[in-house]
Amino acid sequence: MNAAETVDPRGLVNRLWSYCELLRHSGVSTLDYVEQLTYLLFLKMADERAKRPLNPERIVPEGLDWPSLVNKSGDDLYDQYEHVLNQLGYERGMLGAIFKGAMNKIQESAVLERLVKDLINPYHWSSESADTKGDAYEGLLQRGAEDRKTGAGQYFTPRPVIDAMVECVQPGPRDTVFDPACGTGGFLIAAHAYIVDRYGAELDGDRRRALDSGAIRGVELVHETARLASMNMLLHGIGQANGRELIEVRDSLARSPLAHADVVLANPPFGVGSVTGENYAKSRQDLWAETTNKQLNFVQHIYTLLKLHGRAAAVVPDNVLFEGGAGETVRRALLQRCDVHTLLRLPTGIFYAGGVKANVLFFDKKPPRPDATPATKRLWVYDFRTDQHFTMKQKPLRREHLDDFIKCYRPGERGDRIESERFKAYEYAELVARDKVNLDLTFMEDGAETQALEEPDVIAQEIVDELEAALTEFSAITESLRTLRSSREDPDMSD
Repeated sequence: MNAAETVDPRGLVNRLWSYCELLRHSGVSTLDYVEQLTYLLFLKMADERAKRPLNPERIVPEGLDWPSLVNKSGDDLYDQYEHVLNQLGYERGMLGAIFKGAMNKIQESAVLERLVKDLINPYHWSSESADTKGDAYEGLLQRGAEDRKTGAGQYFTPRPVIDAMVECVQPGPRDTVFDPACGTGGFLIAAHAYIVDRYGAELDGDRRRALDSGAIRGVELVHETARLASMNMLLHGIGQANGRELIEVRDSLARSPLAHADVVLANPPFGVGSVTGENYAKSRQDLWAETTNKQLNFVQHIYTLLKLHGRAAAVVPDNVLFEGGAGETVRRALLQRCDVHTLLRLPTGIFYAGGVKANVLFFDKKPPRPDATPATKRLWVYDFRTDQHFTMKQKPLRREHLDDFIKCYRPGERGDRIESERFKAYEYAELVARDKVNLDLTFMEDGAETQALEEPDVIAQEIVDELEAALTEFSAITESLRTLRSSREDPDMSD
């Protein structure tokens, strides 16, 4: 094999993205481009594994592999690519899952040929570490998420938030990790990286195989997004192409869990109303409250996913903290049955989807107590929203911005926490005495001096974010009122 050029992940992403801009003028969307790139990168890496000097491994059948593409040109290449996509969809394991229903969405043979021969073939992906090649792929997903028009942002949680959540929850080498709304797999990949980095020397062959064959899993509703998640995981060294499918495609809320996890990490989709319009509590006896609010249903679902003493960290919008009715029921049950120990109030301007005011809720599932005393003793709230100003481009959130939160959280040593200007504890009795058990807790005031120091474009973007957040909340209220009216008109809905 000829020596291939080596480039850093950022340079590769910039090169691939610049070509994506050209493709968009040809009618290929960002998500479609990333999807097509997913197929081609996989075939290229599989070819490199088949040709490596030590322990060669053939993943893709001969005749459907990378050489079958790179050795053809023009219409012959176009026809072969469509043949490969169709036939690989009939294979078993993750390979078949990735290519099931795959279609060629690049309509010009010249465009496909340039992508194959100029942008992918010159690079030797397998010579890079799993982190490097994964970073290149994830960087492409992130660039896609930045384009709000594509809708890709709903599948992408900011990496600094993911890393901070994982560091706090501390998944271990014998833990099972699950994400019920995994998007492109960010939480699962970060948990795997944490376990390997922290416990690499302790991981024997059996444990490493377990990490690759089901200890880290997810569910995703949208088939195309699940495909991206599977590829993202493979590029990060998680799973085997011919092994067990690690991402299941289905409505996560539609049924009670068949298995339980030690750690659940999630950023459920925002929005009001269930995917199918049904009230999940009517078909599930393990939910506490009937509601069509997705986030409230996901909070209940995450509880059912946990083993006893399992740990969860979930991104939730503000309305989960204050909404009445089913919201109050869910919060009371959660405080009673779990140690709801930490709430991180996130700033605006860090999510690709506009109008998002969000938080991270950390809780541990506890066994019932004979005296029915609540599992929550106190909730610690870290205010990372007041006087914090971020935008996606001018002032993006970085991991070091969350260092003080991690320090206050004290992973593994939560009993030694100390209050600070941004970190305050609320006792259980104080929480349940609040109207509707409102957990929308604020104890800091915006500083006018800090506001005055911000650049005008940052302030302008914050105003936009605030307006979008207000519209989102109004939409939630409208949907709730519509649902209430429907339940009054349809007696079956109020049973």
